[in-house]
Amino acid sequence: MGRVAVYVDDWRQPATVGPVEGRWSHLLADTEEELHAFAARLGLRRAWFQRSRRHPAFDHYDVTDDLRREAISLGAAAISWRQAGRMLRGRRRARPSDHLRAAPPSH
Repeated sequence: MGRVAVYVDDWRQPATVGPVEGRWSHLLADTEEELHAFAARLGLRRAWFQRSRRHPAFDHYDVTDDLRREAISLGAAAISWRQAGRMLRGRRRARPSDHLRAAPPSH
């Protein structure tokens, strides 16, 4: 079996986003390309991508419980939010020069 490249945590934060009320978790991946490709398989719009200003390790898509279950059935590794935090902190330490992204120019 190959290495897992896509992960979904169990954050399950209750929230209403637009017309969707539910519990939300995070879809993460080892690379941005893997993340976008997997999100497309789930039917997520690229506009829903959450780019972190702090570090690319924190980039993700938010997913509802139904999409979380579908992601797992498509091969995403189910991880705890604590595991996700450790993984993201490790990535940030591995690439410290990326610790702060440039803010978009203001007009």
